[in-house]
Amino acid sequence: MQVGNVEVEVLFAPHPKRNADHGLNWLAALLASAKNQIDMALFVFSAQQLADVLEERANDGVKIRLVADPGFASRSFSEVLDLLGVALPDRDCKLEAHNKPFAKPIRGVGTPRLARSDTLHHKFAVIDNKTVVTGSFNWSPSAAHTNDETLLVIHSPQLSKHFTREMDRLWDGAELGITPHLQRKFDRQRIRCGDGVERA
Repeated sequence: MQVGNVEVEVLFAPHPKRNADHGLNWLAALLASAKNQIDMALFVFSAQQLADVLEERANDGVKIRLVADPGFASRSFSEVLDLLGVALPDRDCKLEAHNKPFAKPIRGVGTPRLARSDTLHHKFAVIDNKTVVTGSFNWSPSAAHTNDETLLVIHSPQLSKHFTREMDRLWDGAELGITPHLQRKFDRQRIRCGDGVERA
C-alpha cells in the first residue's frame, strides 16, 4: 500500500510452515535483495534460514553490521554465534541441529554497551539505506509460526536515515567479535562438554 509517496508492506504472523508467505521467507527474500549494506539491531535471532542468507550476502561483498542483545547473543541457539563462526553446546552438551557457523566470520557483529538491567529490544534492519524492516517480529521460528506478531517493511530512504542514526548510536562503543564474557562461556562449556554433540 502507499502512505503518501511511501510504499509500506505489512504482514501479520503466525503462519503454518507449509505457507510459503510466512515471515521468515519474506525476511529471507528482503535480505537476499541487498546489494551494498545490511544493518540489523535484534533482540532474538535464532532462524538458521536467515543466517544462511546473510552468509551468502557477505560472501558477495555486502557490508553487514549486527548489534544483538547481549543476553541473547550468547545462547547456544543464537545465530549471532554463526555469524561469529563459532558453536556453543547447550547445558546438555548438545549443539543445535543443522547448525552452520560461518566459514568466514563477519567482523561487524557485536553487542552494544547497555545500562545494567537494560535490554536491546529492537527488531529492525535497514537494507541498502532505503528499506526499513521493523515491527514486533523477532527473527525466530516462533515469531513466524507460533506468536501473534507484526512485520512492517517501509521503502523510504528518508526513514532509513533515522534508523541508521539509531544503529550508529548502538554501534558506537559496541563490543565486536567474541567478547570476554562470551569467551569465558566458551571456555566453561569446552571444559564440560568438549566440542559437544549435534542434537538429533
